[in-house]
Amino acid sequence: MKIIGLDIHRTFAQVAILEDGVVKDHGRFLMDRDAVLAFAQKALNKDDDVVLEATGNTATVVRLLQPFVHRVVIANPLQVRAIAWAKVKTDKIDAATLARLHAARFLPEVWMPTEEVELQRRLVAERTQLVSQMTRLKNRIQSILHANLLPRETGRVYGAKGRDRLMSLPIPPDQMRTALRHHDELQRLGGELALADRALAKKALDDPNVRRLMTINGVNAVVATSVLAAVGDITRFSSPQKLVSYLGLNPSVHQSGDHPAFHGHITHQGRGHARGMLVEAAWTLAASPGPLSAFFHRIGAKRGRQVAAVATARKLAVLIWHMLSKGQDYEWARPALLQFKIRALELTAGHESRRGGKKPGPARDYSLKAVRDQERAWILGVEQEYKYFVAHWKEKPPKSTPQRGHH
Repeated sequence: MKIIGLDIHRTFAQVAILEDGVVKDHGRFLMDRDAVLAFAQKALNKDDDVVLEATGNTATVVRLLQPFVHRVVIANPLQVRAIAWAKVKTDKIDAATLARLHAARFLPEVWMPTEEVELQRRLVAERTQLVSQMTRLKNRIQSILHANLLPRETGRVYGAKGRDRLMSLPIPPDQMRTALRHHDELQRLGGELALADRALAKKALDDPNVRRLMTINGVNAVVATSVLAAVGDITRFSSPQKLVSYLGLNPSVHQSGDHPAFHGHITHQGRGHARGMLVEAAWTLAASPGPLSAFFHRIGAKRGRQVAAVATARKLAVLIWHMLSKGQDYEWARPALLQFKIRALELTAGHESRRGGKKPGPARDYSLKAVRDQERAWILGVEQEYKYFVAHWKEKPPKSTPQRGHH
């Protein structure tokens, strides 16, 4: 059995082979499909292990090499650097280090997502990039208005008729050209976003876990898909705390010697987009009734709304772990609201409209004020029960470690 360490770069990969306790340099090969397959056919055997760090093209390299070896191991690059820091750093040393760490069973590994999860992640990333670009263009248009002492336009200049609105404003010709160019690009990206939303909606409708997470009142398909794409297989996390840590929502901890532990801001490690989606969902939940809203406002009254949003996002992560691990929907789901969200998702996916049909669908209930009021009254009752339950809780200060020499 051999252990092959690969230090992968954009154009080449450096190879080190560990066999019988000895590491040998095996040169390098180009990073293109034919060269990777040629290396695999020539140098690899079915009982070998290949070790490489996670990079942008890791998934493709892994899938090309897997048929030729016993196992392909993906290393966490940040943790590898923390473990094997060296003043002398070369590609050959990095490749050899990966092989040695794996042989010593001291290699911090990264989970390899399935092709289905990879597709989810690409869809989420595409949508995120489009939204980011559109937000940037909107801000540039607003900056032009601000420079000319014009009041902020709240959406009127962004739509299909916004071009005429822009042209009617007293803006110098050179800035007008810039604003119109931004507007036209905004319309083009809007069409791309609609296509991305349709593709995401089609995948979401086929995923029972998306529907399950949508039973949480403040979670829509975009939030659910983003979280599921980041998490992948929930069985990877043995506890909800492991998922919270993976999403970077756990507080950082500093402790040394006999001093008590100091808890700081959240770590911000892991999947940043999923973390942002959960925080966004937390703000949505704050504006609607329910126990999660009561939790948000309880924390907000003590620590401020920003802290409350992060704390609610962390509670959502714990809730999601339990729902996915146990295969259960949210206990306090609002049925009419859920059907409304699912119908909106179907329309985004391109399903035919049922307007004018003889038999209304289940999503129609949410348009009835009596149904909405009934659901709202019920969830307000649940919120009051939560407030009563936590009313007499007393926070205990953290236990401090006793100083040496004191009893």
